[in-house]
Amino acid sequence: MRIAILSRKDSLYSTTKIKEAALVRGHTVDVLDYLYCSMRIATRGQNIYYKGEKLGFFDAIIPRIGANRTFYGASVVRQFESLGMYTINSSIAITRSRDKLRCLQLLSEKQIEIPKTSFASHPSTQEIHSLIKGVDGPPVIIKLLEGTQGIGVVLAETSKAAESVMQAFMSLNTNIIVQEFIKESQGCDVRCFVVGDQVVASMLRKAASEEFRSNIHRGGVGEPVELSQLERDTAIRAAKTMGLSLAGVDILRSDRGPLVLEVNSSPGLEGIEKATGINIADLIICHLEKAVTGRKDHE
Repeated sequence: MRIAILSRKDSLYSTTKIKEAALVRGHTVDVLDYLYCSMRIATRGQNIYYKGEKLGFFDAIIPRIGANRTFYGASVVRQFESLGMYTINSSIAITRSRDKLRCLQLLSEKQIEIPKTSFASHPSTQEIHSLIKGVDGPPVIIKLLEGTQGIGVVLAETSKAAESVMQAFMSLNTNIIVQEFIKESQGCDVRCFVVGDQVVASMLRKAASEEFRSNIHRGGVGEPVELSQLERDTAIRAAKTMGLSLAGVDILRSDRGPLVLEVNSSPGLEGIEKATGINIADLIICHLEKAVTGRKDHE
């Protein structure tokens, strides 16, 4: 197969590992910085170019789109799709999962358990108290909708603190959501790595001392963990709800069962591969081979 990995840098851990796995299995791989891709959109003769040169056909596209480049990155993925190329994650699935509010709405529609969440645009002081009460707080978690890797996530332990944080965020014209604080999770969450219709690896992420965010980028520590069947099924259902064949599903363990926090369309491999010792990159390429072969059989 001829594979294109859409990534800002070919030196990034995940990009390097996926490329190496593809080469070992005998495939041709190009790493393309999607910001240097340009498109010709027309009724006839539409094309995609890289640094001014027209690109040929790829059997498969693996998007590694940064959260702050979702709009343009998804547009590039969409252009590959329109030219008949297979993408492991579609453009619509990427944009759907990146919109935290839309993601939670879709999960709730499918009866997948999530933390109680409130959202409003520039609420008054009275409405702020209503938002807090709506998620059984305080304490509450306040999140920027555009935040990633734990950035823009604040724990407010009192109504007054929550009001101050929300007013500060809203003064910057940012969108926020308010979520219930799951005390029993004790600063831990579970990252489930989904490829196709299987959870191929999972790790428990523990928050650093005096920190409630368990993200590895925030100093959290990952270790392998056994999932219950319910947790495994929940992660697979969450990925399918977003339409993702490759996903990192973050779950909180609560007294009422697993709660889906987030579904990531470009999950990093480094933390979970090092924690579990599983070669996830190879499993991604194996899945890609089957998906592309199955697609050709139906053409």
